[in-house]
Amino acid sequence: MQSALDFIRYAVFVVFMVALIAAVASWLVRTRRVSPFSQLGRSLKTASDQLINPVERRLVRGGGNPVHAGTWLVVGVAIAGVLLIFGLDWATSFFEQAYWSFTHGFKPLYRFLVDFTYKVLMFALLARVIGSWFGIFRYARWMRVVYFLTDWIVNPIRKFLPPVGALDVSPIVAWLALYLVMKFLLTVVPV
Repeated sequence: MQSALDFIRYAVFVVFMVALIAAVASWLVRTRRVSPFSQLGRSLKTASDQLINPVERRLVRGGGNPVHAGTWLVVGVAIAGVLLIFGLDWATSFFEQAYWSFTHGFKPLYRFLVDFTYKVLMFALLARVIGSWFGIFRYARWMRVVYFLTDWIVNPIRKFLPPVGALDVSPIVAWLALYLVMKFLLTVVPV
């Protein structure tokens, strides 16, 4: 499995380098560092347009400046690559840990389930807080699950600690309460 992850890392690096070369080639021709009428300029433009043109169209539709298409291409490929590698590393480690927990008896399974539940609820709390910063609340399609997972703990805390202006401490108190419950559950069944 590690060799597959290494292959994906190298593939992401190669795709990033191709995007970087295409962005530099486009920039060289666009800024006339290389004459667009020379053989080299036409070759660079032909090669880079395959990657740059779709990004330019997307930028124009979104009201952006098509001159920045190369930068957006490189940044987008870098972010997508990092997220892909991070996601695959996380999934690999999660499934290895889950397999080990399910095959080694009750205590590792109990610890895994408590820890997994805690992490899911913490991720939901974090998504709820970050979503509220950007004005994405309960009725956004992907936030419904987040609110479903966190309302049972945030709403009772909010009754006792209502928001003061823009400051809402209920998610922080919910995080503390979840942490204490997790520690308690892990001490009930010593691992």
